[in-house]
Amino acid sequence: MITAWTRRAGALAAALVVGAAGLSACSRGPADSIDFAVDGLLTTYNTNTVAGAASGGPQAFARVLTGFNYHGPDGQIVGDHDFGQISVVGRAPLILDYEINANAVYSDGKPITCDDMVLAWAAQSGRFPVFDAASRAGYVDIASVDCTPGQKKARVSFAQDRAFVDYGQLFDATSMMPSHVIADALGLGDGGVATAIANNDGPTVERIAQLWNTTWTLKPDLDLKKFPSSGPYKLDSVTPDGAVVLVANDKWWGAPPVTARVTVWPRGADIQDRINQGAYDVVDIAAGSSGTLNLPDNYVRTDSPSAGIEQLIFASAGPMSQTPERRALAQCTPRDVIARNASVPIANSRLNPVSEDAYSAAESAAEGRQFSVANPDAARAAINGRPLTVRIGYQSPNARLAATVGAIAKACAPAGITVLDVSTNDTGPLTLRDNKIDVLLASTGGAAGSGSTGSNTMDAYTLHSGNGNNLSRYNNERVDGIIATLAVTSDPKELSRLLGEGGSILWTDMPTLPLYRQQRTVVTSKDMYAVSSNPTRWGAGWNMDRWVLER
Repeated sequence: MITAWTRRAGALAAALVVGAAGLSACSRGPADSIDFAVDGLLTTYNTNTVAGAASGGPQAFARVLTGFNYHGPDGQIVGDHDFGQISVVGRAPLILDYEINANAVYSDGKPITCDDMVLAWAAQSGRFPVFDAASRAGYVDIASVDCTPGQKKARVSFAQDRAFVDYGQLFDATSMMPSHVIADALGLGDGGVATAIANNDGPTVERIAQLWNTTWTLKPDLDLKKFPSSGPYKLDSVTPDGAVVLVANDKWWGAPPVTARVTVWPRGADIQDRINQGAYDVVDIAAGSSGTLNLPDNYVRTDSPSAGIEQLIFASAGPMSQTPERRALAQCTPRDVIARNASVPIANSRLNPVSEDAYSAAESAAEGRQFSVANPDAARAAINGRPLTVRIGYQSPNARLAATVGAIAKACAPAGITVLDVSTNDTGPLTLRDNKIDVLLASTGGAAGSGSTGSNTMDAYTLHSGNGNNLSRYNNERVDGIIATLAVTSDPKELSRLLGEGGSILWTDMPTLPLYRQQRTVVTSKDMYAVSSNPTRWGAGWNMDRWVLER
């Protein structure tokens, strides 16, 4: 399990070396702008909502909305000391002191304060369900955030016996939104958001939540004053075709970004053409999603595994709302063929998904093996021979997922199960949640990209009944207990026991069907330096401010 500070020093050194190497190689000097293509839509600045966490936003905004930590090239947690410092002052219960850099200000000149931490905690702790937060992992275990409104320090105290193992995942890059934007919109004055939350002012918190959910929608005519930055880049504009333009933030107090302007493009059907034209300098997408890419001589590609699991996520209503139907579709899904087509092994993990490790066998319970090869007879028997029509969707265009749905349709037809591909270019978590499709084919949390936090614990919460990104609305009290215990457990024997028990339950209930580990493809111009892949949902954008394009 990736813990809070694993390999932190090594990752930071690696990041600095990569950046320095790139700079020294660019004798002609850096270009003024870089074009970066990602595989999710860019719909919201707030990547903590259900839709935002699954979007391309984390790839775009990792160096726009910074935090106490970020995710390095291996997905590990790295301290961002430009933003602030964390000190452990107690272990039982876990107590952490956070101090934001004294020079830290938003791009509009307003100071970054502990008010922003209070808002992040309130939104993602589950204490106020009106917030449409993707996950409450870790934040739900915090008993209090002691913050004097307007100040730079906060003490975060966890509940007794809830020492969240991966606490470095909290208050990190893209997790904190500018609370003063909401305070200004509601006329609450300086510190008004943190005060309302501390006073448990229900009506005011509800208004805060409504704005947290909706204020930061990305569209061409947005009001830039509502989108201040806390990082090296700031939002400059949104193009009519959904790209976001980032420019250097002149209020940034750390090392300035090497390149003055980065345009982040959502992946489209024309990616091969755009590469042929030299229109993209960096591309970070799911492998195979754009078919077989033929690269011109001046491009290079790197393929690597992500921490996200490509999976079938079943709707909470309609024909796939019940276990027999879910098991029937799982029985006839040719997971072996699908994984072989992706040139990877079958993935079996739901609660320990980030990497194949010593715990993987514990969760791949014997029950799971019966779902490796298509068995239409077993599928037909599971639903007593009744006909079944299933609508499967994914964010299109996606050549690999189209082939996946085709393989499922072919294998399930003999079982009397009709599979329809109903994908659109904006299919995603909300499509499933609104029951417009019966199954979402996507990665962790419903993402087109990796979707993963890089933490087994955090990702396991996608099956906790309280989580917004529990898209199948799965509810099992014992599984909730197992996930909550995993979050505070580091003993290997206990982890193995919990994963074995949880795996058996989940193979029986079938809220999701894991297929394979999503592979990532990073394509760069040969004139690009300091770009490296990343297995988490923040992707290659994790160090965007160090990128160099030689001209």
